[in-house]
Amino acid sequence: MFSGASNLAAGVDKAFAFIFTIALIFIVGITAFMIYTVIRFNRKKGKPAMQFSGSTKLEVIWTGVPLILVLLMFYFGWVGFAPMRKPPKDAMTVTAIGRKWEFEFDYGNGMKSKQLVLPVNKAVKINLRSEDVNHSLSIPAFRVKEDLIPGYNDFLWFIPSYVGTFQIFCSEYCGLLHSAMMSKAVILNQPDYDKWFDELKKTGTKPDHPGLIISRNIGCLACHSIDGSKLVGPTFKGLFGSVRNEITPGGPKTMTADSVFIKRAVYEPDAETAQGFGKSLMKSYRGTLSEADLRTVIEYLKTISSEKK
Repeated sequence: MFSGASNLAAGVDKAFAFIFTIALIFIVGITAFMIYTVIRFNRKKGKPAMQFSGSTKLEVIWTGVPLILVLLMFYFGWVGFAPMRKPPKDAMTVTAIGRKWEFEFDYGNGMKSKQLVLPVNKAVKINLRSEDVNHSLSIPAFRVKEDLIPGYNDFLWFIPSYVGTFQIFCSEYCGLLHSAMMSKAVILNQPDYDKWFDELKKTGTKPDHPGLIISRNIGCLACHSIDGSKLVGPTFKGLFGSVRNEITPGGPKTMTADSVFIKRAVYEPDAETAQGFGKSLMKSYRGTLSEADLRTVIEYLKTISSEKK
C-alpha cells in the first residue's frame, strides 16, 4: 500500500484510502450508535412508549451527506482512472495474449516471451488479446488490471518505477487452471533490457509447432496439459509411445499410445477410457479435425514425449 511500482499507483491508492477511511468511519460510528441506542433506550417497565413524527432536517442530512460522500468517491476514482486511458504516443508496444492457461507477450516480428520484460521508467502500452475465453491481466504492484475479451481490442499502460520482479495474475475465472494462470513482470535497467531484447531476437523468433497451434485452436489444451499436470484428461507430455492402462467395454487393457491409438482416441473417444479419468467427457473430432491435421498433432506429441507418463 502506498508503494506502488508504477506511475498509476498513487491515484489508485488515494481513491482506495479515501473510500476505506469513509467506510471505517461509518462502520465504527454506526456500530457505536447502535450500542448506545440499545443501552440508552432499552425497554423499562412502566415507562410509556414515545411517538415521533417526521423530521425534514434529519431527512435532508441523511440524504445530503451520503450524496456528497458518493460524489467525492467518484471524484477520487475518476482522478485515478482517467490517466489509465491516455497512453503516451511514444510508449513502446507489447501485445499480451491470454489463453488457457497462460500469458504470452508478443514484442513483434514473431518475438514472444512467457514473461513481460520491460525497461524501467519507460512508458509501455500493453495491447490485450484472448485466444479462447475471457481472461484478465492483473499486475497488483502496478495497480493495473484489464480484461482480455475474445474479439475485443483493449489495452492498458503504465510506466514502471522500480527495477524488480512482480507477479502477474489472471483475475477473472477462466476454467480449471485459472488459479495457476500466472506470469512475471520483470523490470530491468535499460542496458540490461537491451541485452535481454538482443537475446530474444535470437531465440524468440521460433514459431510454435504447427501441431501445438492446431491443438490450441480446437480446444485440446483446455482438457489436456502439455507440462505433465493433470486436468480433465491425461496430459499430452510423455503420451506418445507410453504404455497406457485403458478401460474398454471388454474390461481393463494395456495399450501403447501409438499413432493408431491416438487416432482412435480422437475420432472414437469412448472406445477406451484412460484409467483414472471420467468416461464420455470428450466429443468425437471426426469432421472437425482432418487426418492431415491429426498427423501434424501426432508429430507434435512426439516432440514432448521424452518423459514417459
